[in-house]
Amino acid sequence: MKKHPPAISAKRARNLRRNPTDAEQRMWRLLKENFPEARFRRQVPIRQYIADFASHQAKVVIELDGGQHSPQSDAPRSAVIEAEGYRIIRFWNNAVLENGDGCMASLTQVLTRT
Repeated sequence: MKKHPPAISAKRARNLRRNPTDAEQRMWRLLKENFPEARFRRQVPIRQYIADFASHQAKVVIELDGGQHSPQSDAPRSAVIEAEGYRIIRFWNNAVLENGDGCMASLTQVLTRT
């Protein structure tokens, strides 16, 4: 049986889609230009968390990380998302803003292994 996210998650995700960061705007543009067939979505509720970008088709989640993220603090979130069958790819915000082509090259490698 499919596990649905809490009702508040949809409302919060809608708000996040309306107010994206600069890095999220750039990543969204890069994903639409480079991987339209993967059908990525923005601010996707997965259980009690909201993934920055997700492709249900490719079972890939992209997380953009700023200074507040660390492997230790993100471990519970990653475990829940991975338990749902997704692979998580993380990029730092500054990498997306300064080296978008490099991020797309890394993502190409991940998506071709699917």
